[in-house]
Amino acid sequence: MTDKHHDPVISIQGLKKSFKDHEVLKGIDLEVYKGENLVVLGKSGSGKSVLIKCLVGLEYPDEGEIKVFDQDISQLRYDELNALRVRVGFLFQNAALYDSMTVRENLVFPLRRHKKSMTREKKEAVITEMLENVGLEDSIDQMPSRLSGGQAKRIGLARTLILRPEIMLYDEPTTGLDTATSHEISELMVRMKKKYNISSITITHDMSCAKLTADRIVILKEGIVVAEGSYEELKRSEDEWVRSFFY
Repeated sequence: MTDKHHDPVISIQGLKKSFKDHEVLKGIDLEVYKGENLVVLGKSGSGKSVLIKCLVGLEYPDEGEIKVFDQDISQLRYDELNALRVRVGFLFQNAALYDSMTVRENLVFPLRRHKKSMTREKKEAVITEMLENVGLEDSIDQMPSRLSGGQAKRIGLARTLILRPEIMLYDEPTTGLDTATSHEISELMVRMKKKYNISSITITHDMSCAKLTADRIVILKEGIVVAEGSYEELKRSEDEWVRSFFY
């Protein structure tokens, strides 16, 4: 699945991050390749969300290097970082829709900001395509308050994908959803990855999401990567602590 001959789309080396005297990330090395979904597992407080925030420039590392599309993000000017962010979509666990806007208005919002030259017809076509992707074309004129949790998550994903990011960062994409809906979201992530050749990092506690979506899994413990492999490999790990995630 992974083609090691290509340069990684994300490369993290020696990443360290502390808050006051609490060291959260203690030297993370990670690579993500084109079209690959890397799942990051770890107990609460292992630094998973901080890792994602460093990737999009919401937090700055104390040490180490983060390269996205071969650009060192710590060296980028404000406008360059913004241009990069359009190529990277992120779906946070509380990625709320704008309540005062219909589904259509929620989807047109990122286009208005980032695709100013796009014609109105093209915008409508892209909105329709994205709603079809998530199976909610009938909800185009709904207000978000009328949507279920799973529908809102799917619309959030459609809104993120509308700018056609090359990399997706998912932070707990199935949290708060029932088992059937979680399964739907995981399958949708896999379908969108294949359709648009998206590379992604997914942080999750949901092992069925990890099993369905992961090409490769890394496990963080106390701020470092302690294991890496496929779902099946890690499930059979000799390390009892690593195995504990799978049972």
